[in-house]
Amino acid sequence: MAGMPRLLVVHHTPSPNLQAVLEAVREGAAMVEEVELEVRPALSAGPADLLAADGVLLGTPANIGYMSGALKHFFDTVYYPCLDATVGLPYGVYVHGGDDTAGALKSIGTIAGALRWKQVAAPLSLTGPPTEDDLEAARELAATVAVSL
Repeated sequence: MAGMPRLLVVHHTPSPNLQAVLEAVREGAAMVEEVELEVRPALSAGPADLLAADGVLLGTPANIGYMSGALKHFFDTVYYPCLDATVGLPYGVYVHGGDDTAGALKSIGTIAGALRWKQVAAPLSLTGPPTEDDLEAARELAATVAVSL
C-alpha cells in the first residue's frame, strides 16, 4: 500500500539455521500490520532498495570473526550513494555464528555508525542451532524495528 512505512530486510542466509531465523523475522515483522516488508538477499539489494526503505534489518552469519562477504558487499554498494540520504535510518541486526558473533556485530556497528543510522533495538547474537527462545527473540527484534518506523 502507498504511504505505508517500508521495512527492508537485507540478509545473507546460507544455512538452515539462518533460514529458520529469517522466517521468524518475517513472522515478527508481519505482526506489525501497518508496515510493508521487503526482503532482499544481501547480494542483490542495492541503493534503490535502501533509499525506498524507512528502516532496515540486517541479518548475517558470523564468518571468521566478521560479517558475511555478502553483507559487506551490500554496505560497499550503498555506502556513498546513501550516505547523506539515510542519516537517522532506524536499523536492527541479527548475527548467527557457530560460537562467536562479536567481531561481526562490531563491524556492522562501525559501518552503521559511519552511515549515521539509528539502532532501534539491541543486536541479536545467536550461536548454534536456534532454539524456540532464539526464534522468538528474532520475531521480537523484527517487530521492534517495524514498530519504530
